[in-house]
Amino acid sequence: MVDTGIFATTAEVQRKIGANANVTANAEAYINQFITEAESFINCTTRYNWSDAYAGLNADVKALLKLAASNLAAMYVINYDLSNFPSRVEAETRLDVLRDGFVKAIKLLDSQEVKTFMVNA
Repeated sequence: MVDTGIFATTAEVQRKIGANANVTANAEAYINQFITEAESFINCTTRYNWSDAYAGLNADVKALLKLAASNLAAMYVINYDLSNFPSRVEAETRLDVLRDGFVKAIKLLDSQEVKTFMVNA
């Protein structure tokens, strides 16, 4: 199987997940689904189709999209089964860190000034 997402890869998501994630959810097929869902969410939330514009975007802009998509996809993997983590606090801390990065990225992507900068970068 190959990566099907545009913004992030399975390996990038797995690096953010860390140890102890559920093996089923941490597999490429599940992560591909989570990435495409994240990409669609990002496009709809920011009211801009970053997926269609992706090839023409600057590398820095692509990195912000990668941050948002990989964080959200990693949250889906971790949330799939919290029982594999040594403590619930460990899983919740990872989710909190990923959520904070995702929320900051979405705020930037949704800003009209930043969107104009990113499209023209």
